[in-house]
Amino acid sequence: MAEIKDPENTILLELKDGTVTIELLPDVAPGHCARMKELARAGAYDNVCFHRVIDGFMAQTGDVAHGNMEDGFNLGRAGTGGSDLPNLKAEFSRLPHDRGTLGAARSQNPDSANSQFFINFNDNHFLNGQYTVYGRVIEGMEHVDAITRGEPPAEPDRMISMKVAADA
Repeated sequence: MAEIKDPENTILLELKDGTVTIELLPDVAPGHCARMKELARAGAYDNVCFHRVIDGFMAQTGDVAHGNMEDGFNLGRAGTGGSDLPNLKAEFSRLPHDRGTLGAARSQNPDSANSQFFINFNDNHFLNGQYTVYGRVIEGMEHVDAITRGEPPAEPDRMISMKVAADA
């Protein structure tokens, strides 16, 4: 099991095949890390689908407005929303979009990230400097690799639960 150095900045993401441990990077992107922890603590990410999963690229999830598969779910709307909280300012850094890194999903506007995020399947360096990197998978990447593909997948996988390790 991966050693958790900072439980307050570690996310435990429960997927169908097991737990994914994500180390947040608050020194790089404090706003994005705080938002993920706030939404995780509110239970907002629980049961939210992976609505855009592209083989060799990334798995995207986190639409807490339209992605909850237990609450009036409509796959056609998944990926179109965020949360009730305001959008985040971009926190670009020199960190590369390597395999296992967490990136903030957004529209064309760099300051439009909210609750959605993606996990890179591969090194996607063409994204460098254009999307905020704010975490990395430190254990359980094989569970991310097993997420059902599709845009959207016909039978999407979901985040069963997301917790801050300090609260687990």
